[in-house]
Amino acid sequence: MADQTQPWAERTVEVPPQPGVVPPQRDAFQRGVAAVGQPRPSRTPRTEQFPTVEQHGDWAAEPAPRRPMSWHLAQARKGGELSAAGALFAFVCWGIWAISGRGNLIAPLLTFVLSLLTALGLFALARLLGRLILERQFGRVRRSAKGAHLVTALFLVGVGVAYLQQTEWVVSAWNWVTGN
Repeated sequence: MADQTQPWAERTVEVPPQPGVVPPQRDAFQRGVAAVGQPRPSRTPRTEQFPTVEQHGDWAAEPAPRRPMSWHLAQARKGGELSAAGALFAFVCWGIWAISGRGNLIAPLLTFVLSLLTALGLFALARLLGRLILERQFGRVRRSAKGAHLVTALFLVGVGVAYLQQTEWVVSAWNWVTGN
């Protein structure tokens, strides 16, 4: 029996734990109620490490899985309307220049085909630079070829303007409109 010299409020009775029975517990947090008898949260800094994300920007890292050619072609088509608009503008300007020459169309046709091949090479170069810089150095995933198509379209617009600058009546009309 318990020691009678201790006051009643200070007597404790130890109850052995019963397997499978969880005693009811209060909520750990109640708004406006202080947690009495519980230790305060520690103000010491965390010593455990947070999980890290692996970086794939390293040249020596394992390469990304190879994708099928159809995936690459689908990516290259996104943004193609920009190149198509530039090619259409260049074609119209080339047509004005070629017809104004009133001569053989073989040389102007060869010039236009070479301009288109140069634009194709510029597109490939822009895609290659995007792969080297954006994907490998920065680890960014490209989802379209809009940047390369934009560069190609700007080149083709420049080619079209160059054709128009070689057409005498267009230059005369431009000078008349601007007042030069």
